[in-house]
Amino acid sequence: FDLMLLQTTLSLFVRAHVSVNPAKLKSHRQRWNVRPSEMSKKTLNPIRAIVDGMKLTPNPEKPMIALSIGDPTVFGNLPTDDTVLQAMKEAIDSHKYNGYAPSVGYQKSREAVSNFYSCPEAPLEGKDVILTSGCSQAIELAISVLCNPGDNILVPRPGFSLYKTLAVSMGIQVKHYNLLPEKSWEIDLQHLESLIDDKTACLIVNNPSNPCGSVFTKDHQHKILAVASRNCIPILADEIYGDMVFPGCDFQPLAPLSSDVPILSCGGLAKCWLVPGWRMGWILIHDHNDIFGTGIREGLVKLSQRILGPCTVVQGALESILNDTPPEFYQGTISFLKSNSEICFSELSTVPGLNPVMPTGAMYIMVGIEMEHFPDFQNDVEFTERLVTEQSVFCLPATAFEYPDFFRIVVTVPEEMMIEACIRIREFCARHYRPRSQDSHDLDQ
Repeated sequence: FDLMLLQTTLSLFVRAHVSVNPAKLKSHRQRWNVRPSEMSKKTLNPIRAIVDGMKLTPNPEKPMIALSIGDPTVFGNLPTDDTVLQAMKEAIDSHKYNGYAPSVGYQKSREAVSNFYSCPEAPLEGKDVILTSGCSQAIELAISVLCNPGDNILVPRPGFSLYKTLAVSMGIQVKHYNLLPEKSWEIDLQHLESLIDDKTACLIVNNPSNPCGSVFTKDHQHKILAVASRNCIPILADEIYGDMVFPGCDFQPLAPLSSDVPILSCGGLAKCWLVPGWRMGWILIHDHNDIFGTGIREGLVKLSQRILGPCTVVQGALESILNDTPPEFYQGTISFLKSNSEICFSELSTVPGLNPVMPTGAMYIMVGIEMEHFPDFQNDVEFTERLVTEQSVFCLPATAFEYPDFFRIVVTVPEEMMIEACIRIREFCARHYRPRSQDSHDLDQ
């Protein structure tokens, strides 16, 4: 009897205190169902998508020459300066930079950047600098703070593929404005302005340009600012290649030219100091008329807290890197890039069916393909694919930059490799070039 009473009491207790919700029973998972997020599915790198789909089988009789990688350190011929390495060694040996830093960077490091870039027309203080994990994160933070899902941004075509990769993953529409190869890749300003609507949140200006190697004149930049000013559009200025310009050409940062347009200027150590793997970038906040207010600044701080800032050791070395790197180091790099660009341009300019556009900065040269003269190939992707198969030279098809019928060459390879690559490209084109029937008729005459 006692046992029966105990069982009854327990049953009543469970019913009273452990009520079972039918909805919960219904939602109980019977099997695993782990799916990737919508953001991850929307994230696509166009370069990877195109390259991974190419059949890249080099000619075994010829050593591979890769003119496709935008990393100046790959071939070992462009080391950073000893003063840069020494600054890093001293930062490590000091044992001061082993812990967490503020998410926006050490104040001393931010001030080092602001002092380096400040000028009377666009003064900067430490509070105007956000240190980031490379220029790529600087671009990501800038887009994130300026745009909401459903907004659109204006990006150059041809242009760096990361802008689209980041924007689309955030639900932001990308509108491409044209660059004009016949005008040394200046912006088609009329086309640019025609794209602006009430959902346009940001204009991205990349100067000097990847992939074009172009550098805008001061006059052209004034015209860009006029478009942004008329339409009240803030600018994200990607200036990672700033000052990496050839002798005789002048790089002018955009912010000092602006009287009213607020600008987030993105840069970093990667290219000018030849240390892309160190992942040190920054955002410079230029806002003469306080249009951003406190909201954009606070937003950048909050967004920076997602990964707690860039490498602290590099931050510790940053002041010395900026202040102590000798001018000869920069001049040596630029002289090499210009020489290689001139070799490439000179060699390919005389190849029937190719139209290279001489760069004035950065590390790239764009080469147009007169596809009608190469009937063996449907497009620039097939052209560059077969160039690998037959000549073991890999150039990036410009379809990766939303600009078909061109290919991009990286000019950081050793000079002898550049010369050999141009010889092979000439041989390849000579084999596949076909004059149009009208051309043949003209020759007969």
